[in-house]
Amino acid sequence: MIIRMESNIQYRDFSYYYDRLTTDIDYQMWSNYIIEIINRKNLKSKRLLEMACGTGNISINMAKLGFKVTAADFSSDMLSVAYSKALDNDVSIKFLCQDMANMMINEKFGVMLCLCDSINYLTDDNQIISLFNWAYDHIEDDGILIFDINSPYKLRNIIGNNTFTYNEDDIVYIWDNYLNDDTVDFYISFFVKEGELYRRFDEIHTERIYKIDQLTQMLRHAGFSNIEIYDGFTFNSPSIKSERINFIVQKNNS
Repeated sequence: MIIRMESNIQYRDFSYYYDRLTTDIDYQMWSNYIIEIINRKNLKSKRLLEMACGTGNISINMAKLGFKVTAADFSSDMLSVAYSKALDNDVSIKFLCQDMANMMINEKFGVMLCLCDSINYLTDDNQIISLFNWAYDHIEDDGILIFDINSPYKLRNIIGNNTFTYNEDDIVYIWDNYLNDDTVDFYISFFVKEGELYRRFDEIHTERIYKIDQLTQMLRHAGFSNIEIYDGFTFNSPSIKSERINFIVQKNNS
């Protein structure tokens, strides 16, 4: 086996294999959960922003349901995949290459999404504060921000200091995780078959471990007062062993 190595750049080559390697994510279930939240809140606005949209699976589902969708991601490669998929699905979405920690959209939205534990990728308090402040200023009155996190339990006990592998004839990855005090570093090596050779590329990702009260305090500091917190994809209170925690944050007009 001959391997050609490439440098570490997040979501470059990985973007084109992301959907294949994340088939465990049920995007339809996720979209249905979002719709149930919107219906429970009796929201009428169809203006929706998804930050850190990745390859656009949720954005495409929401566009199919009649929402006017803007989708942003810092990776131009992920956006390229998302744009192609939007064309294939015959939906119109405005795609923007922007970092969720430094949003520069001068519009307001009735619904904002930041999903798939993207918040955990913001490892500095100032990044989180910047996002929440921007969101508060750009959510319509009574609009909502929906986001989720990988829980401390999941990052410390399931992901941290563990290794995961994926092995098919044409693609293999080795995913090593290293737990620090309040972060987990992901070191992922991919081997993709191209002809008779395998090409290697590597990515390094870091997720920060956030406690619920940390994020709640930051949300309140940004101006949000109506904050609901649930176990993943339910309307039940999270438990100590919840793996995904969902936040539903509404901007009151009072």
